[in-house]
Amino acid sequence: MVKAPKLYFLDTGLSAWLLNWTIPETLEAGPLSGAFFETWVISEIYKSFLNAGMEPSLYYYRDKDKKDIDLLIYIDRKLHPVEIKKTAAPDRAMVRNFQVLEKAERTAEEESPLSPAPAIGSGALICQIPQYLPINEHHAYVPVGFL
Repeated sequence: MVKAPKLYFLDTGLSAWLLNWTIPETLEAGPLSGAFFETWVISEIYKSFLNAGMEPSLYYYRDKDKKDIDLLIYIDRKLHPVEIKKTAAPDRAMVRNFQVLEKAERTAEEESPLSPAPAIGSGALICQIPQYLPINEHHAYVPVGFL
């Protein structure tokens, strides 16, 4: 893994104001609309943990090959990968980087059999589709409205 932190400015309204974006259409279709969408989704997930009285264990993954996963949620010794896309037409290729976790899981088990790596849990692609749709037995497309 590459140690390159990702910073989220959770107040998207203030972020838009600092960029001098004063109308909603700029935020919706502007050059950073995908980044704003990702930030908003992560802030909603973060707040849902806090509202449930839980300390969130949220991470960003990026390796030396520039494969990244927008969000890793660590719960009960399981890593749940989440990809966030501002699209209403998702495809399976958008979750292809989830495979790097399976390789990391196998490598960690080989290196340290006494302290097993966390298991890989179910994953999600959060996007703008109208209904929940399974991708395969482990992952699903999740409507942003579910947040």
